[in-house]
Amino acid sequence: MLVLAWKMSAKSMGYFSSAEWLKGLTELQCDSVKKLQSKLESLRLYFNDPLAFKSIYRYAYDFARDKDQRSMDIETAKLMLNLLLGKQWKLYTLFAKFIDQSKYRVINKDQWCNILEFSRSIATDLANYDIDGAWPVMLDEFVDWIKNSNS
Repeated sequence: MLVLAWKMSAKSMGYFSSAEWLKGLTELQCDSVKKLQSKLESLRLYFNDPLAFKSIYRYAYDFARDKDQRSMDIETAKLMLNLLLGKQWKLYTLFAKFIDQSKYRVINKDQWCNILEFSRSIATDLANYDIDGAWPVMLDEFVDWIKNSNS
């Protein structure tokens, strides 16, 4: 559904305007429920394309956050991160535990985008993590939390 919403450029979760619906279905070349059903499996393939996935991931932030807020509440963020990264990022389970124990109650867009880059570029054993890198403080604290947990 997230990929379908992305294709439609939907502004709000759980609601598609007729213009969004028509845009998405036209792009997918679907003029019937049967054709849409036949496209569902191919929509999942977007998760395997790194550029498409990055676009979907970034879209998910604005799609899932409350529109009157600049940041996403932490519970929504955890659910979306689990959906998007839970199966592919080996450190996700630890990250979710860190978030539960942290002071963070919201995630801003910079943190959101950097979580994806961190998940893609930092090794599971953190061997290539650079303490002087330009990561948000949240991710520096996450690395410290892991290292202190392993001590």
